[in-house]
Amino acid sequence: MNIHEYQGKDILRESGVSVPNGHVAYTVDEAVEAANKLNSDVSVVKAQIHAGGRGKAGGVKIAKNSDEVRTYANEILGKNLVTHQTGPEGKEVKRLLIEEGSDIKNEFYVGLVLDRATSRVVMMASEEGGTEIEEVAAETPEKIFKEVIDPVVGLSGYQARRLAFNINIPDELIGKAAKFMIGLYNVFVEKDCSIAEINPLVTTGDGEVMALDAKLNFDDNALFRHKDIVELRDLEEEDEKEIEASKYDLSYVALDGNIGCMVNGAGLAMSTMDIIKHYGGEPANFLDVGGGATTEKVTEAFKIILSDSNVKGIFVNIFGGIMKCDVIAEGVVEATKQVGLDIPLVVRLEGTNVELGKQILDESGLNITSAGSMADGAEKIVSAVK
Repeated sequence: MNIHEYQGKDILRESGVSVPNGHVAYTVDEAVEAANKLNSDVSVVKAQIHAGGRGKAGGVKIAKNSDEVRTYANEILGKNLVTHQTGPEGKEVKRLLIEEGSDIKNEFYVGLVLDRATSRVVMMASEEGGTEIEEVAAETPEKIFKEVIDPVVGLSGYQARRLAFNINIPDELIGKAAKFMIGLYNVFVEKDCSIAEINPLVTTGDGEVMALDAKLNFDDNALFRHKDIVELRDLEEEDEKEIEASKYDLSYVALDGNIGCMVNGAGLAMSTMDIIKHYGGEPANFLDVGGGATTEKVTEAFKIILSDSNVKGIFVNIFGGIMKCDVIAEGVVEATKQVGLDIPLVVRLEGTNVELGKQILDESGLNITSAGSMADGAEKIVSAVK
């Protein structure tokens, strides 16, 4: 689950991690009022959407007085901001963060991720702050430093100081930088984050080390422990189909293609998308119905796929282990009857109760193309859609 920058900074502030003072605003008048409360020589007007690259897209402005705050707030609120992360459709700005200005001396990058290769949390840092970390990794990877963290001990002081030293934090601020990093790590663990990214981390003229931007993502599977985090969810920033899928515990991610996929198992789902692309098609979604889906769950999954107007064909690829092929078949038939189907449908079933599943589909009277293998199914659905 993702949250807005101002929400992430509130969490960091509550945990003793240094961030600039700021207030959220939903209207132009609220933005001006927030700036007046800050009593800062300059104010920063920042668009709040679930995407990076806001500054390059015109979503971050520096205001020198209340009139400029009003002008910029009026300009940004309601604007459809298009960044490299929103896609060409962009996202409408419905709230702003009005923040005090900072006397920035240097910019750095600090981030925490789970490294699946080591099964450890890793802190990454670089002196190339303000730049996308992917660009740094591609162009100057030697400027990225990492510390693998022992989950029993946590981020040690010497590790934090070593990172601060390696990224050329000024000597007199290494202690504050290390304290910042340890505080950030504590938030990452205590709040069950999947990503914690500070870009940029800045040092200021008055000797502070603080997060000028903050991106926190949370592990959906741990949200039951964090009711306060769940309350921060902004449904307007999420895809409607993904919201609907979450109600039925379906793993769904919307994509840009035109072939809907319904698969059981994340690995098989990814393989299915790969083989569709191999045959020249484009998947419209990742959808894993899981291992213990009911007919109702499969029916809802099918409805969600069909609700995407870009979908021109559907590939159902099921390997029945825990999930029985007849349950999938019943769900497909029920969903088709409820929603109607006027696009190609290719179904590949294999595993538990496969013959019963095929019988249910054959006797349904629906226009369904059977596939003998995953490759056969992918080739058939790509051909049908084209």
